[in-house]
Formats: sequence, C-alpha cells, structure tokens
Amino acid sequence: MDSTSILIGAIAGLIIGFVVAKFLEKGKASKTTANAKKEAEDILKTATKEAEDIKKDKIFQAKEKFLELKAEHEKVIVGKNKKINESEKRTRDKESQVSSELAKSKKLNQDLEGKLKDVAYRTEIFEKKQAEVDKLHKNQVQQLEVISGLSAEDAKEQLMESLKETARTDAMGFIQNTVEEAKLTAEQEARKIVINTIQRIGTEEAVENCVSVFNLESDDVKGRIIGREGRNIRALEAATGVEIIVDDTPEAIILSCFDSVRREVARLSLHKLVTDGRIHPARVEEIVKKTEKQIEQEIVEVGKRTVIDLGIHGLHPELIRAVGRMKYRSSYGQNLLQHSREVAKLCGVMAAELGLNPKLAKRAGLLHDIGKVPNTEAEVETPHAILGMQWAEKYGEKPDVCNAIGAHHDEIEMKTLISPIVQVCDAISGARPGARRQVLDSYIQRLKDLEDIAFGFGGVQKAYAIQAGRELRVIVESEKVSDDKAAELSFEISQKIQTDMTYPGQVKVTVIRETRAVNVAK
Repeated sequence: MDSTSILIGAIAGLIIGFVVAKFLEKGKASKTTANAKKEAEDILKTATKEAEDIKKDKIFQAKEKFLELKAEHEKVIVGKNKKINESEKRTRDKESQVSSELAKSKKLNQDLEGKLKDVAYRTEIFEKKQAEVDKLHKNQVQQLEVISGLSAEDAKEQLMESLKETARTDAMGFIQNTVEEAKLTAEQEARKIVINTIQRIGTEEAVENCVSVFNLESDDVKGRIIGREGRNIRALEAATGVEIIVDDTPEAIILSCFDSVRREVARLSLHKLVTDGRIHPARVEEIVKKTEKQIEQEIVEVGKRTVIDLGIHGLHPELIRAVGRMKYRSSYGQNLLQHSREVAKLCGVMAAELGLNPKLAKRAGLLHDIGKVPNTEAEVETPHAILGMQWAEKYGEKPDVCNAIGAHHDEIEMKTLISPIVQVCDAISGARPGARRQVLDSYIQRLKDLEDIAFGFGGVQKAYAIQAGRELRVIVESEKVSDDKAAELSFEISQKIQTDMTYPGQVKVTVIRETRAVNVAK
C-alpha cells in the first residue's frame, strides 16, 4: 500500500510538472504533450507493475507468516494436550493408590477395633482377678496378724531392721572388695614402674649379650650389603631372623638378636658374603644355609672338646650335641657352657674330698642343665631339670647321674650322694658375684614368648622378635595366607600379645607375605 501511495504521489507530481511546463512552453505544447503523455503512460504502467509485484510479495509473506504461526500454535496445543494426558494418568494412578490405601486403612481399623475389644475384655477380667487377689491378700494378712500376734506395721518395722542389717553387711563386703581391688591396682601400677625401671637399667646388659658388631674395611661395603631398594639386607634378615642395623657408625654394622646362634649365623654369613663380593638375595639364602650347617658342625666340635677337657668318656652323640649347644645359650646372663664346666669341675673336686667317684660327679655336673637347650618348642613347658633327666635316661646314663640331674632343683627326691653335690655346686657357680643377671633371662624369655605366640597361628612360616622386642616380624606362606588374611593375622597377633603378655612400651607386629615362582632348567 505504501508503494501505491508513492506511485500516486509521483504521478501527481508529474502531472503538475506537465501543467507547469505547458504554461511555460506554449510553443512546444503539442509535441511536449504527446511526449509527456507517452512518458506518463510508461511511468504509470511501470508503477502499476511494480505495485502489483510488491503486493503479491507482501501477500505471500503474510501467508507464510500465517502458516508458521499456525504450526507453532498447533505444536503448543499438542504439547499441552500431552501434559494434560500425563496429568490425567498420574491422577488416575493416585486415585488407584489412594483407594488401595483406604482399603488397607479400613482393614487395619477393623483389626484395631477387634483388638481394642479384646483388650477391654481382658482388662475387665484382669480387674476382677485383681480385686479377688487384693481380697485374698487382705484375708491372708489378717490371718498372719492373728497367727503372729503382730500387726502389719510391726511386721514391716521388723523386716526393715533385718534389711538394714543385711544392707550394712553387703556394704561392708563391697567396701572391703573395693579396698582390696584398689590395693591390687596399686601393686600392678607399682610393678609396671619397677618393670620400666628394670628395662631402662638392663639396657647395657641386653646390648652386651644381644648385639654383635661386624667390622668393615670401608663404608663403601654398606651400600652393597643393603642392595638395590634394600632387598639384600631384607633377604638376610628374613633368612637369619637377625636385625641388621646400618647407621652412621664408621666401618661397622650392628647385628641385633637375643638368640646367639642366629646372631653367629648372621655374622659368619655376612663375613662370607663380603669376602666373596657376590651379594644378592639368592646368594644370601645359599650362604645362610651353608653357615647353619657349619654352626651345627661347630656345635658338635665344641661338645667333643668340652668332654675331652673334662675327662668324660662314653657320652652319647646327642648329649655331646646338647653340650655344644650350651655355648649359644645363657642362664640369667651367664653362659650356660661356662656355667656347666664350672659346676663339673666343682663337683669333681668336692666328690674327691668326700671319697666319692669324681668322674661320675663331673658327668652329672656337666649334664645338669642340658634341659635348657630343648630340641623342640614343645619341650619348653617341661621343667629343665625333669627334661634333662628324661634325656639322660633316654641316652643310657646311669641312675645316679639321672637322679642328680632331676633333683638339682628339688623337682624329685635325692637318692644318691652325688645329687646334693650337684645342687650345691650349681648354687656356688650361680651365686658368685657377677655370674648371673636375671633381667636378661626374663628379657630373652619374653622375646621367645613373642615368637611362640606368632607360631600359634596357622600359615606362619617364620617369626622373629627384633628391635629389643619392640617389633615382631612374621613371615607367612603365600599359598595359605592371602593379603587380606595377612592384615587380619597382624591384628589377631597384636591382640593376643596384648591379652597374654606383660611388656613395657609397644610391640609392632609386621606380617610379610611374598610370592615366589621357582622352576628348574635341566
């Protein structure tokens, strides 16, 4: 419509121009008029055509817009219808659920009404019976008053007096138990203080008997002993059960273990490895096994030299081996072999003075403590005097010697004159100044008890008490113990130690599980 107005305006302008030109150019009126008419007609045709085209375009655009708005409107209507259908469905579901809940509620109400009726009936019966009971109780009280000649108040006062006496007695017993418990607690606390004090004071003695120093040519060897990521030193500790301490001490490594046999095996193995120069886990295990065999041979040699020095003949090989093992055992801090040699010599001298057989007395004196070097852990529970007597009987010793071994701590009755001689000489050897330190023996026994607790669990292959009893290192069989079970086993062992043992400080339980795949190429 705007284009038509413009066109009409243009036409009007042209006509006005034409009229003005007509008045201005009268001389050229006819020719100009004809040209103007022709131009006006052309312009009019062109304007009319353009106006029609513009009109058609506008009508087409209007139809497209109308169709687009109609489609959007229909889409909105479809969406709203869909939402309405969904809302109607949810409403129907809710109505169904509400109907179901109402049915359940109706049923529950019916059940409740039935139970309320039942309760009311029972309450009525109970009230009736309660009334009967009260009536019977009142009659019995009246009868008791008649029989006893006391009123209910008098009987109540007598009962209260008797209860007061009973309560007073119970209170005194409770006070006494509390006082005794307090005394016991005080004694336990005092013992803890004493134990802690002994532990601190006994450090030097424990170090002296539980630590060996391995000297090195240079500190460069320490790195080879430790190995890559510490695998060499871990392999050596696992194979020997000895804690190897590598610190800033120049040209020295400390071997710590309460068992002198293990410590000696570790020392000799380390010496062979350093001398040979080949240090790796497989070589470590090989050298440790060879060293253990060497120590066993050395034990036999020590036993043979001892019996030869004392002039004792015809001793069974197992007893000779037991004598050799005494070199690596201590009794209250006193070396067991030195103690037994002292007792044997004293017995020989005393028997000679009394006119008895000195050789037999020496034999009994040397063997009197062989029960302290048991072959198996199961034998530890038996008193060492009885165990030594059983060994002597098993390996053909004379009855006099067996009786002297079993009776030197009054475990059995003394039947020969040699028995009191062995007992007296044992006391003389142990009682001399500086001979024994009881703290060390209890310390070593505590470490052995730690290891025994670990062996009481299934799947445990090795157990070593290290770091002066502050850590228990347990090596388990990978086939029998999984990773989860290893963590559980560590907790169970720590709880067992906490329940069954008395110890200062803390004990760290480390469970080690490793898997090895071994094949042989032939």
